Amino acid sequence: MMRHRTDWPSHGGEAAVLLARQGLPGDHPLLDFSTNLNPLGPPAWLAEQLMNALAGVQCYPDPTYREACEAIAEAEDVTPETVLLTNGGAEAIFLAAALHARRRAVIVQPTFSEYARACHQHGLAVSSLDLEGEAFLLDDRQAQRAMAHCDVMFLCRPNNPTGTLVSAAVIERLLAEGVEHGSTLVVDEAFIDFMTPDQRLTPLLARYPNLVLLRSLTKYYAIPGLRLGYMLGSADKVARLRELQMPWSVNHFAASLSPLLLADRAFAARTHRWFMAEHSRLQDRLVAAGLRVVPSRANFFLVQPVAGPEASDALLAFLLRSGILARHTRNFPGLEGGWLRLALRDSTENDQLLSVLSEWQDSGEGT
Repeated sequence: MMRHRTDWPSHGGEAAVLLARQGLPGDHPLLDFSTNLNPLGPPAWLAEQLMNALAGVQCYPDPTYREACEAIAEAEDVTPETVLLTNGGAEAIFLAAALHARRRAVIVQPTFSEYARACHQHGLAVSSLDLEGEAFLLDDRQAQRAMAHCDVMFLCRPNNPTGTLVSAAVIERLLAEGVEHGSTLVVDEAFIDFMTPDQRLTPLLARYPNLVLLRSLTKYYAIPGLRLGYMLGSADKVARLRELQMPWSVNHFAASLSPLLLADRAFAARTHRWFMAEHSRLQDRLVAAGLRVVPSRANFFLVQPVAGPEASDALLAFLLRSGILARHTRNFPGLEGGWLRLALRDSTENDQLLSVLSEWQDSGEGT
């Protein structure tokens, strides 16, 4: 069994350690399939808008971020008092943990490591609920039992790194269980923008005050350096979260972008066309390339060589030497490095990945 190593990169996009392991130079050319960002890049108008916003650096941001919250509220069809602007999805996760400090948490695993980190920082007692089988499915009954015996459950939807999506019907059953037992369901929908609007859980907010939704604008709009996200919940919960939030945690540039990003329908249409064209194509081709592929609803895929989990390190190294940076899974509980995560890129870059995987097949290393 592979074991977690603390000296492995904790997130995608961190190539230096992996390159050093393979004796490769720091400037070794790489295509980054380890970060789950929109490969179309930020909207074309972003650079000019940031320049236009320079004058605002001489003033403190509005501490309530009223304009941004109103734009989000309009886009989500909720009221502004149910919106909290955050410094990326990471701050949203830590605020959700802070809201339940020193209580009992369940984390649906394998998933993003920051949920556990945030819970430990805020003194929550953490237990895990494991997704089951190679399809990484949530056992509905086990989840409801877990919901009845905790104060907060963290669930990622679609899940990182598996790409799997818990249905809205299952989510609603968990929420009903939580209402009965006084527990909250925190659902991280950082990747939901890549899906059709009908998959969002926003309509459930009106019926379930124990639902908190976390959103990130950094993935969809490819702006991770700006750190921009938000939380949705009942007005009461959002008021309590606002009291826990550091003042002015979101900078002027990020806050001023929110209304413009949400209004850019042309960017959303282009992203949707890319996703629909490339997602099923790459998923099918990854299977044809000799990989086990978890059926994904997100803009990334969890894959494993057919030879089994022990071959994943060899594939990771082969890809790296061939100019492809994949995401290792050593810091995802339950995966222990036995799988790799590959982001969905544009068609040209996806074809380069497939070409390298064909070389892997021909080499016989993966059999």
